[in-house]
Amino acid sequence: MKVDSLALKAYTEIRKKILSQQLSANTRLKEDEWAGKIEVSRMAIREALNRLLGEGLLSVGEKGGYFVKPITLADIKQIREMREILEIGALKLSCKIITATDIKQLEAICDDFTLMVKQGYYNGACEADIKFHETLIKCAQNDKLTLLYLSSHIPLFHEKLGKALTEIDDYDQTDKEHRQIVKALKSKNLKLAEQTMVAHFERGLSAVLNL
Repeated sequence: MKVDSLALKAYTEIRKKILSQQLSANTRLKEDEWAGKIEVSRMAIREALNRLLGEGLLSVGEKGGYFVKPITLADIKQIREMREILEIGALKLSCKIITATDIKQLEAICDDFTLMVKQGYYNGACEADIKFHETLIKCAQNDKLTLLYLSSHIPLFHEKLGKALTEIDDYDQTDKEHRQIVKALKSKNLKLAEQTMVAHFERGLSAVLNL
């Protein structure tokens, strides 16, 4: 592989782990360690880390080194507001044009999420959660919207609950809400899809902030 493609591979893998919070806030990312994990060169890792730094997912320590940037409560509230705007917009577009292939893909992701939870692989469930929402955005078939969403780096907030992933008990409810959204899109019921998505966000925010 060329350096660019290796750097992209590293960027994609590390980004995924940051957004699913498999890498907690203030974790230091060492170039040699990640080069070994992903099986790419240190140059590719450095390029990936610099890209993540520029996108605001990492910070540089006082003595150098790359660290996962913490998320503040203000960040959480603002991201929740942004998600509602973007994802409700995506639902409005998708409801008109969603295909049977799109529905099958969303259902498959839901099945993956269910399986990951059943097997106790909660990191995998978090990745499936992110994939579900990113796929919803892509179903709108609007490249500008997809680019804006992906470049916004929408994270999950399980770490903010102050619990280990295995202690979180909202996976079943998340699964039900995801499937309800897919069912609503399948039947072209935009109102139900929107209501379920808003409730999904409100429940998540309340849990994170312990309201």
